Amino acid sequence: MSTPTWSPRRLHAVTDAQVEGLADLLIDCVEGGASVGFMLPITRERAVAFWRKVARGVAAGERALLVAEDALGICGTVQLVLDLPENQPHRADLAKMLVHRRARRRGLGAALVRAAEATALACGRTLLVLDAVTGGDAERLYESLGWVRVGAIPGYALMPDGVPCSTTVFYRSLAR
Repeated sequence: MSTPTWSPRRLHAVTDAQVEGLADLLIDCVEGGASVGFMLPITRERAVAFWRKVARGVAAGERALLVAEDALGICGTVQLVLDLPENQPHRADLAKMLVHRRARRRGLGAALVRAAEATALACGRTLLVLDAVTGGDAERLYESLGWVRVGAIPGYALMPDGVPCSTTVFYRSLAR
């Protein structure tokens, strides 16, 4: 099997079909155990409502949304939250990095993070922050990509099944 070459792209508007594909991706990730702000059971209506809200933020310029696709549709996404207080015009929050289970462990997560970093720079942002489940795959990915671990917060969130988990906070300076 050849290694795919991912080309994440930024969406400046989100179509209904893309909302549906993003909802499929979110449901897959939550059902697969990802702690991304949703609990089981996750309904399609809840997932679609979330992505419609994100789409409004994208249209308003409050968020940058990147997606990657394979032959079956959207298989990865990441967001940059750009709508921050006026004393933080230089930073963004990296959020909701999701990779479909069918596309994991093939470089897509790293490609999405790198594309988000490039998008942040294009938006004039030189500092990124994020949080990830302590001890999870995402934590290892961010460390491998040079993100700086700030520390862990015990019991910060719940896994989709209701079990408490710690989160690790990271930052990345993009200043040259």
